[in-house]
Amino acid sequence: MENMPSILTPDFGLLFWMLLAFGVVFFLLAKYGFPAITKAVEDRKNYIDESLKNAREANEKLANVKVEGENILKEAHEQQARIIKEAMATRDNIIAEARNKAQTEGQQLFEEAKKQIVAEKENALRDIRSQVADLSVLIAEKVIRRQLDNAEEQEKYIDRILNDMNKG
Repeated sequence: MENMPSILTPDFGLLFWMLLAFGVVFFLLAKYGFPAITKAVEDRKNYIDESLKNAREANEKLANVKVEGENILKEAHEQQARIIKEAMATRDNIIAEARNKAQTEGQQLFEEAKKQIVAEKENALRDIRSQVADLSVLIAEKVIRRQLDNAEEQEKYIDRILNDMNKG
């Protein structure tokens, strides 16, 4: 067993070839492998950095959109309150105008009715005066025709004529 080479203690030839193989592999890796690996790692780093940057920008945009949404919502609530206030004011104005118009029209109708009552009263008084005058003339005419000597008979006759007129 002494002739057998030991794995733990390599001889000079084996060591030379191992170093030569390692040098060639290292040279090839340094020339072709490491730049590709370094480039891939750098590209990956750039991609991750770009993704993080995009994520930050997206978060900022999302925050801005959220703020804008809140502002728009606040503005909409303010506009809604303003519109409701204007509608209530318009409603109150319309109601007030309708009340005033109704009062004015009611007052006009009352005045017209009052004028009509006064006119009808005057017409009735004219008719009564006309009828009284006609009756007076008729009574006087009948009294004169009869030419009664006695005042008592004249009164009875006038009463009878008036009663006849009331019936007829």
